[in-house]
Amino acid sequence: GLGQISDKEKSGFISLVSRYLSGNEEQIEWGKIHTPTDEVVVPYDTLAAPPEDLAATKALLDKLAVLKLNGGLGTTMGCTGPKSVIEVRNGFTFLDLIVVQIEVGSLNKKYGSNVPLLLMNSFNTHDDTLKIVEKYANSNIQIHTFNQSQYPRVVADEFLPWPSKGKTDKDGWYPPGHGDIFPSLMNSGKLDLLLSQGKEYVFIANSDNLGAIVDMKILNHLIHKQNEYCMEVTPKTLADVKGGTLISYEGRVQLLEIAQVPDAHVNEFKSIEKFKIFNTNNLWVSLKAIKRLVEADALKMEIIPNPKEVEGVKVLQLETAAGAAIRFFDHAIGMNVPRSRFLPVKATSDLQLVQSDLYTLVDGFVTRNAARTNPSNPSIELGPEFKKVGCFLGRFKSIPSIVELDSLKVSGDVWFGSGIVLKGKVTITAKPGVKLEIPDGKVIENKKLLAPFSL
Repeated sequence: GLGQISDKEKSGFISLVSRYLSGNEEQIEWGKIHTPTDEVVVPYDTLAAPPEDLAATKALLDKLAVLKLNGGLGTTMGCTGPKSVIEVRNGFTFLDLIVVQIEVGSLNKKYGSNVPLLLMNSFNTHDDTLKIVEKYANSNIQIHTFNQSQYPRVVADEFLPWPSKGKTDKDGWYPPGHGDIFPSLMNSGKLDLLLSQGKEYVFIANSDNLGAIVDMKILNHLIHKQNEYCMEVTPKTLADVKGGTLISYEGRVQLLEIAQVPDAHVNEFKSIEKFKIFNTNNLWVSLKAIKRLVEADALKMEIIPNPKEVEGVKVLQLETAAGAAIRFFDHAIGMNVPRSRFLPVKATSDLQLVQSDLYTLVDGFVTRNAARTNPSNPSIELGPEFKKVGCFLGRFKSIPSIVELDSLKVSGDVWFGSGIVLKGKVTITAKPGVKLEIPDGKVIENKKLLAPFSL
């Protein structure tokens, strides 16, 4: 039943299952955890300025490749294809913005460099992505695609691969998390290709993080300091308390996830006083180091068991995370970057933020409006009527102004006219069976609206 995957994938899957069953995952001893120093987590504002000389900048960029994680579908936002082709702003998709940033915004066109773009797909997104990237055939950017591994889901009560029990269609398989990026980059041949082109570092980020752009200060620092791995972290807010954080542990920098924390210390882990930073999943990694560690089979990241129920069958997906690999690399560091480098779009509430007047779009870069004095973005909570992108877009004639908004909560059958301004704390609720249409040009400031009522 496993005939449709390669021998290397079979070997990787068997190794993952064996490690999981043996239960030999290293346990974190809470008393040995230390918060990292500035040498381990480098403050971004202490970095030296990159060279201003065009030739020197080109020399740095010629050592770089950009890799976007493109294995996710847009199903949580009501879309069927790759999430990266959801329109973000001004008709541009995530993928459009990524290509424009590299080609026009600050890299290849400006410096005459040749920064390639790699897309790591899953078997769910690969075919669609191949068709989509054809539109960039005449652009000044090399685009490479490759698939991450395809592993069989495991039937939970028998611990047997589901395809071996006759489930051979797509639902019998899963992509094993972004920790699989390192062997997949190697097995695809793309790693050796990049090395042959003189590339030294790869910048890895989620395709839906609009803040994850190439930063010359970080690249310059890594090349001069010869750090093999750099994880971008950023200050925690109360919305990020479950995010993984960096720690110093037994002389090495390590990612600590909430699943590894003993129950007695979960509140301590969530504290933004002790653990002040969290992982953005923007990673800079040495290509030579990836090759060395994959060839030595040394990347034994913590296993994340992900239980699911598919067609009434309880199955288990064993996954790993790319951030957990940090402890295997030499001279690994964190980089405490501005919050602007973490702008993920996971839901339509995030889409409302980036489509509003809170941001502008120039050369593929989504930039925050300087008129917003509050350093934090507004918190937006939209009801299930807004969950799917199509429904979300249909309920707004235009996206309201939110530069002065603190929080917005919308529930029920609510429709927005054009030119609406929201300020302060706003709650809008339509009772069941009531349709609420907010008229064009309405200014709503610090109000709780409960329909039916007259506006």
